[in-house]
Amino acid sequence: MLKSLLVAALALATPAAAQAADGDWPQKPITLLVPFTAGGTADIFARLIGNQLNAAIGQPVVAENVGGGGGILALGRLARSEADGSTIAIASTSNLSIHPTLLADRVTYQTLRDFAPITQVSVVPNLLVVNPARIKARTVQELIDYLKANPEKVSFGSAGVGTTQHLAGELFQQMTGAKMTHVPYKGSSQMLPDLLAGQIDIAFDNAPLLLPQIKEGKLVALGTATKERIPAAPDLPPVADTVPGFEAVAWHGFLAPIKTPKPLIDKYAAEINAFMQRPDTQKKFTDAGAIPMHTSPEAFAKLIADEATRWTAVIKAAGVKPE
Repeated sequence: MLKSLLVAALALATPAAAQAADGDWPQKPITLLVPFTAGGTADIFARLIGNQLNAAIGQPVVAENVGGGGGILALGRLARSEADGSTIAIASTSNLSIHPTLLADRVTYQTLRDFAPITQVSVVPNLLVVNPARIKARTVQELIDYLKANPEKVSFGSAGVGTTQHLAGELFQQMTGAKMTHVPYKGSSQMLPDLLAGQIDIAFDNAPLLLPQIKEGKLVALGTATKERIPAAPDLPPVADTVPGFEAVAWHGFLAPIKTPKPLIDKYAAEINAFMQRPDTQKKFTDAGAIPMHTSPEAFAKLIADEATRWTAVIKAAGVKPE
């Protein structure tokens, strides 16, 4: 099913909007939908790239924060927008590859049926951390051994049900045979104080949030949830060194309505990717704790489909239900 949707997405992203000449920029302001609150990592990325597009296109690019429903409102609006390149959006792993399964009764869009992927722009690594007063393990293998000796006695916190932080914990249990108790919060900002206070024992969460606490010795990092070491923590080994194949990251990318002319999709991708390859841009993303990316529309579409397949399997195996 997902493979057929991927083929359909790439096939349908062809010239179809009569009012948009092949490859021509829209002759009106561009709306950049941001399904996140102002000031967050994704919002900052969106505005950086929006400013660059503004200069390249010669039209105002207006970033509009559309909160609510975990991105459902913003992406529902994108799906209904005119396919002339005048409306694009930034979105995340959760929006595109998790919510269509987890929130199937609420989501009004199907990612690769309704959207034309443009490019991936970032990976935001998750780290596996423990409260050192609660958990004495200092390696991933020591943690696994402890969890197996104490099934369901260790709690892991997350930013909420169905977030990449939550599913990272579920995937870790499925791949290791360990058993933990999940404690969901309404965002990482609510989870972190309880982790520091020892109300919960461990967590997977974004590197930018956790690195300051690690540097101060308040938390101990056991590994990254990336396949390889990350620039922000080069001495920290991947969890995958101990649990082969383990990966659980957040990522962001840009999309347009599905019938946006393919030459215009490619033009957006070329402009954004050129910006993402600039050293000053890469430094800004790295300073924010992210790994800068630049991909083809086809590669981004494949990532979305592959991640949907993987997280759907995790959700079903864990019996995850939305709150």
